[in-house]
Amino acid sequence: MPLLLLDLDNTLLPRDAAFRAWAQDFLLERALPPSDVEWLATIDGGGYVPRSTVLSAARRRYGLDESLDRLLAHYRRGINAHIHCPARNLDALRVARAAGWTLGIVSNGGTGAQLEKIRRTGLGPMVDGWVISEEADCLKPDPLIFEIAAQRCGVAPTGDWASHTWMVGDHAPADIAGAELAGLRSVWLHHGRPWAEPGYRPTLKAAGLPEAVGQVLAARGAPSPRPAVRAGATGGRRGSFASRPAVGPSVANRSSVSRSVASAAAVEPGPTAQSGAHHGVQFLPSALDGGHAPSVAHADGDASSVAAAGSAVRNRSDGFARRPDSRPGTTPPPVPLPVRPASPPSPPAPDASEPSPARAG
Repeated sequence: MPLLLLDLDNTLLPRDAAFRAWAQDFLLERALPPSDVEWLATIDGGGYVPRSTVLSAARRRYGLDESLDRLLAHYRRGINAHIHCPARNLDALRVARAAGWTLGIVSNGGTGAQLEKIRRTGLGPMVDGWVISEEADCLKPDPLIFEIAAQRCGVAPTGDWASHTWMVGDHAPADIAGAELAGLRSVWLHHGRPWAEPGYRPTLKAAGLPEAVGQVLAARGAPSPRPAVRAGATGGRRGSFASRPAVGPSVANRSSVSRSVASAAAVEPGPTAQSGAHHGVQFLPSALDGGHAPSVAHADGDASSVAAAGSAVRNRSDGFARRPDSRPGTTPPPVPLPVRPASPPSPPAPDASEPSPARAG
């Protein structure tokens, strides 16, 4: 059964729009210049700059007496209040499900923040499994995180699984480079930007998720990534790339589905996507604002919301994702992860408390 993996922020969810909405509230409540939304959006870096860095800079700029903890709490409430999944994106997922695709989320970021987004937006019941970099202890573009995602969706990452798997995302160094290293085909959501990476390219490009899903459904025969790249990625060494500077009717009967999906492929009804094999996760300790994560991880949240978020995110096996220190008897057994081949030690990760040099994408 084909597998479609999807990035979360700015792919499934318009994260940057939610940030701008929070920034408008932040400025309005403090009688600050509304035009400074652009200043805040710039320092936000698409979510890749630690929250403590963003809010400390705002505190200094405006001479605020509020503590950093108070500003962080305001930010978390605000960003969550504004996050949503557009109806057109949910419709695109239903179309893929109806066509027989298994669906999974692969996200770089803090476990609590990303789980809370999945819970609040209703994405949990729409997918077969998910993996978040913090709890998995690896990040895109590491090929291992895609293997973990496949396994949690009930797809064994063995044999020719990669030839039946696509990755859709907006951040080239994480989503598209990771897909190529793992041997997956990919769709890059360009959001009006030109492609700027000379070393690798996506299989396809799209303006948004509905168009991307339509392209995937119509392109089962599209070429896989270059064999040389796949061979070079076999070791799956963490950080290796960074060293290089529910079934529904057919589309024809769904008037609510985005026109871009319907025009890209006429989808016949398919079997229900396989129920996921995701029975739980192993959560890892996290820093206050996610600032310890490498630069390609989103820094929207912290560990304090992990238990609350996880307790409401069901997976296909009807279990919960919980911290091991939650209520007794509620922690499901962890999913066995693919064994990472032995590799030389990776260089130490940069101090993520400093502003990230990586661009958001």
